[in-house]
Formats: sequence, C-alpha cells, structure tokens
Amino acid sequence: MSALKILVTNDDGYLAPGIHALAQALSSLAKVEVVGPEQNSSGMSSSLTLNRPLQVFQAREGVRFVNGTPSDSVHIALTGLLGYRPDLVVAGINNGANMGDDTIYSGTVAAALEGYLFGIPAIAFSLVKRGWEHLDTAAQVAKDLVSSLAASKLIGPSAIEPPWLLNVNVPNVPYEQLQGTEITRLGKRHASEPAIQTHNPYGEPIYWIGKSGAAKDDAQGTDFHAVTSSRVSVTPLRSDLTDYQGMRRWESVL
Repeated sequence: MSALKILVTNDDGYLAPGIHALAQALSSLAKVEVVGPEQNSSGMSSSLTLNRPLQVFQAREGVRFVNGTPSDSVHIALTGLLGYRPDLVVAGINNGANMGDDTIYSGTVAAALEGYLFGIPAIAFSLVKRGWEHLDTAAQVAKDLVSSLAASKLIGPSAIEPPWLLNVNVPNVPYEQLQGTEITRLGKRHASEPAIQTHNPYGEPIYWIGKSGAAKDDAQGTDFHAVTSSRVSVTPLRSDLTDYQGMRRWESVL
C-alpha cells in the first residue's frame, strides 16, 4: 500500500477539520497530498473558474490551496500541479450529508467527480448531520474503505477495474455504534423551503436560499434509509445523465 498516491480535497476549504482528519487517516496507507479550495465552497457543484486566472498557495508541506472552486482544485492538481497521476482522488470529509438530490449541488461530490472524469477512481466522504462531533468515525471509515479497496486491487498500480465513483455518507455516531455498510441508491428530497427575504442596510431586498427539503424517498435501499439505521451508505455514481428510458418517447415526439 505504501506505493499508493492519493489526492485529498474538499469543498469546506483547506482549513476545515474534515480535510485534515481525512488526510491524516489515509497517510498511513499512501503518499497523500492535499489540494483544496481557499474558502468554503459548499454548493458549488462542478463549476470551474474561467473568468480569471487561478493561484496556488503553499500552506505547509503537502498542503496547498487554490483560490477557486473544489473542481478547480482537482483540475489544476491533475493537469500540472502534482506532476504525477494519483491512484485515487478523495474528497471530504464534508461537514454535513450529501445524499439524494444534494449530490447535484455538492462541491464535495463534484471534486471527486472531477477526478473520475480524468479516469481516476474517486470517493466523496461526508459526515451526516452538521458538526464534527464524531469526525473520528468518518475518518476511520475512510481508512477502512480505502484499505479494503487497495487490498481488492480496485486502486493502485495493479488496479484491475475501470475508474469508478463512490459517494459515502457516514452517520455522525461513535464508531462502535455503526451497524455496518450498505450499498445504496440515491434517495430524493422534497423541494427546498422558500427563500428567505430580508433587506440590506440600504433597504434593498436580498435573499438567502432556503433550507433543503425533507426526505421524500427514504425507502429501504436508499442512502437516507441507511444512515438513519446507523449504517454507512455507499452509493456508486456515474456522470452519464442520459435518460435512457425516455429516449424512445422523445424519438416519437421529436
């Protein structure tokens, strides 16, 4: 495992506790380098900064940050900054869940997706329920999972599988209270709550995006159901958004 090379990133910013816990947990398994966004970039999805140049800064040995988005960080790292191709891209540990529809908005999932789009296996890790109370649980789960994947030759120089993308959500409970791991599908939320309208100091209206809606599809087999049952949710994702079932209908219409 010592030959493994892992790029660690996140969307909460390079100073967030989650990214440091993740890098530390994986450092015993691989050579780890951190390249994350300078500031909290939650909800940025896969946005790339194209209207200005980006800068990279050295925080300390093995830790750099980019004045851009999570996807910027991974893109820059993979297209010149690192100077080598990592075996795995890992994003997180996010402060809060990324389940169901939230995966579309998530900067954490997008950062992992960017690695996947470059043909590199990738994982997004999130700690369910905001707060870092049991961050050590998510860090241990990340270490366990990456170790298992390496032993199964799903990552590393001798990897035998094509690239893959996993979205992992860890219940915010003590490690010994976890009830195992479940392979899940994405659930679905109700529509977001209404935007919050207020006024700036000049009396002009301003808006805050409302809270996420409650779970709508949290049936057995979904990520929502798994974490509610204190199980780690592992959802395989793909970037192909094609509605294959709807293609024939659209052919008849258009």
